[in-house]
Amino acid sequence: MKIILMGGPGAGKGTQASPLVEQFHFPHISTGDMFRAAIKDGTALGLKAKSYMDAGGLVPDEVTIGIVEERLALPDCADGFLLDGFPRTLAQGSALADILDRLGMKLDGVINIEVAEEVLIPRLTGRRVCRQCGASYHMVFNPPKEEGVCGQCGGELYQRSDDTVETAKNRLNVYNSQTEPLIAFYEEKGLINRINGDQPIDKVFQDILKALA
Repeated sequence: MKIILMGGPGAGKGTQASPLVEQFHFPHISTGDMFRAAIKDGTALGLKAKSYMDAGGLVPDEVTIGIVEERLALPDCADGFLLDGFPRTLAQGSALADILDRLGMKLDGVINIEVAEEVLIPRLTGRRVCRQCGASYHMVFNPPKEEGVCGQCGGELYQRSDDTVETAKNRLNVYNSQTEPLIAFYEEKGLINRINGDQPIDKVFQDILKALA
């Protein structure tokens, strides 16, 4: 099964990705993972991406798209994948369609986890992240057993600078303006599955499974 996982910041994509990978045994492919792998492997596109990242800039679309194609062409993606964090824009969605055509692949569905802004803001500002392993907690919904300490590795938990209310609202505005045309693009193709993300985690997961069935 070849699917895209979408949802605004704090919608719960990461939470749902893990059980989906366990259920379908496909690779979970995020843009961050792809960049790190390409850089580690020393590919030409990986080195180009690294030059932008080291300079603190955004990796341009043509580089990102090239890295996506390299990753999807690997053997472990032949039977399925979960794309997370790409595409984000209509241009990227169109480029992905071209990539899949070249690889002889077809998307099975797009999962869009939808949560209202008034619900997302408290989620985003309550998040705490482990400095050491990157594990994510929430002071209301998923608090650590010991305040300030990661239950997985014992690392220090901190609040990211982009988890303030003002920054969270800006992130949501940017995400929505970028993805609205992309969602319409997939809607026209009959691929969008809208999932209510303002439910218990298990219920969200069951709704995703029903949509994919």
